[in-house]
Parts: sequence; structure tokens; C-alpha cells
Amino acid sequence: MQSAHVRRLMTALLVVLGLAGCARDELFRQESYVFGTRVEVVVYGNDPALANEALAEVLREFDRLHRAYHAWEPSELTELNDAIEAGRHHQVSAELATMLADAKRLSALGDGLFEPAIGRLIELWGFHTDTFRPKLPADGAVRALVARRPRILDLVINGRTVNSSNRFVRIDLGGYAKGYALDQAARILRMKGIANALVNIGGNVLALGAKGDRPWRIGIQHPRDAGVLASLPLYDGEAVGTSGDYQRYFEIDGVRYSHLLDPRDGRPARGTQSLTVLVTRRPGAGTLSDAASKPLFIDGKDWPQLAARYDIAHVLRVDDQGAIEVSREMHRRLEYHNDVAPARIID
Repeated sequence: MQSAHVRRLMTALLVVLGLAGCARDELFRQESYVFGTRVEVVVYGNDPALANEALAEVLREFDRLHRAYHAWEPSELTELNDAIEAGRHHQVSAELATMLADAKRLSALGDGLFEPAIGRLIELWGFHTDTFRPKLPADGAVRALVARRPRILDLVINGRTVNSSNRFVRIDLGGYAKGYALDQAARILRMKGIANALVNIGGNVLALGAKGDRPWRIGIQHPRDAGVLASLPLYDGEAVGTSGDYQRYFEIDGVRYSHLLDPRDGRPARGTQSLTVLVTRRPGAGTLSDAASKPLFIDGKDWPQLAARYDIAHVLRVDDQGAIEVSREMHRRLEYHNDVAPARIID
């Protein structure tokens, strides 16, 4: 039996948890659909005109980022990928050059398990589109691409000029752009005088301020059931990112193949159902929450070492048997639901 799935991450549930107890007239919300997922931005306790103006500007910024850095529709990023394939040097925007340099840094920290250069592998598995089919790629084709070792570290960035000697590099910023968009949203909201807001991009969440006299509260989705594993408070400037094998996947004969590819063998990572990180307030918290959840997911039971490299103390992992392991710092934050309890608390 074959089936393909794209789950929208129940973003409404996350936001409902965050908004419980708020008076309706204190909240201002706008939604959209970008980055292949639902996005929602909520402002608490501001002048209506100011709140709606800020919300609209955030959504315009999301649309700009989506169009500029889409890996598969004509964009600045596809122009760069075409140039790399042709062996040409290519001038990019200052913003993209900065993003690529930062992605290189994050990839190096994660031993290459955060790897935005495997766009060809993503395409081979069919995960570059929401209409992917449950079909396995040929083993030989996967092995051939892995042997070419496409890495973002192959990029040479000289100012705004980018090139690579490895023509099999194809950049896909899907594991980076949502987090970057969170940081951009925070910048815009603060610039507009918004002190209290919650930004949710397909389950990647960043908080500003609080909702009245209480912190924002969000839920961590159960990777196999419709409910939540746990909820936790988010404080000003903190961000949460989750990678899960339930988000985009297909099944063939009862075997699940998710979009989270291990660049070492070119195949969907095994051993983990979901992994959530909470990044405390720092510059680029949103970006880090998005990017770091991928290598920790792929690294499986060895995630604590990578978490330390990324300076992330709050982690929750659900292994392939459904057992929960959680860092002690994250455990202190969590309120567990539905009779959930961790199997291991890791210091």
C-alpha cells in the first residue's frame, strides 16, 4: 500500500494554546500561506491600526522571502543554482550572501547534518513539491549523488559573488528560511513598536513579550496522535523549532519515508519521530531554532553533543519507538499532557 502525506502541523492548536485566556478585543491576528505552510501572526494589546499595519508588513515580508528564495520556482536562488550547475561565478544580493555564509557556519557546527546543498537529493525523492508521489528513487541514483558530496561548504563567497567547484550543489534553504523569517518578523514588529506578539510559521514559533501578565504558551505536537505531548511557556525573544517524520512523508508497504534526508547516505533519517528545540533569546534565535532541529533529528540518540555545539540546552526527542527523552532544562519548562511522561531525562 502506498500513500503520501503533507501535514500542516496543526498550527491552529499551537496558537490556541498561546492565546488561551486573552480577551478577544486585545488580540489582532492575520494569517497567510507561504513557505509551503500556514503562517499566523498575533499581536496582543496594541492600538488596532498600529497592530494591523505591523501584521500586514510582516506578511508582505514573508511573501517577499518566499518569492526571492524559493528553490524550485524562478527566484534569486534558482538563478544561483543554475550558475553553479554551469560552473559560473554569480552575483547575489547582500541578503542572500549573508544567509549563505550563516548557513555554512551552521552546517559546519552540525558536522554537515544540516546540509542545504542537497537539493538534487530532495528532488530525487520528490520532496521538492507538495504533490510528491509515494515512489522510491533508484538506489544507484541516490548513491551516485551522495558520492558527489554536495556540501554548502563547497560554496565560495567573496562579497556578493558566489561560486562552487562542485556542480552537484543545489541550494535549498527550506530548513533555514522559516527561521530567518521569524527573525525578520521580530525585527519588523519591534521597529513598529509592537512589544507583545507570537509568530508561527508551520510550527516554528517565536515569541515577543507576553500576553498580558503571563507568558505565551505553545504546544509540542504528538508525532503520531492528534493531540500534544506537552506545552511550555515562551518568553521574550525565544524561539521553538520542531523537525518530525510526520510533516512530509510517504509510506510504501508500511514503511515511512520522510523528507528529512541524511546527507551521509541520501536516505530518510531513521531512529527519531520528532525533535523539538527551544532557543533562548539571542541574535538569530529564530534561524537557529529552524536550522538546528534538523541535524539533531538526524543524529538521533547522539543529539546531546550537537545540541552543546549549538549552545542549545532545551531539547525534546521522541525516538522511533515513541519513547521520550528530554534535556533537564527542557523538562523543567514542560507541562506534560495526555499521560505522557519522559523515559529519560538527560543532564
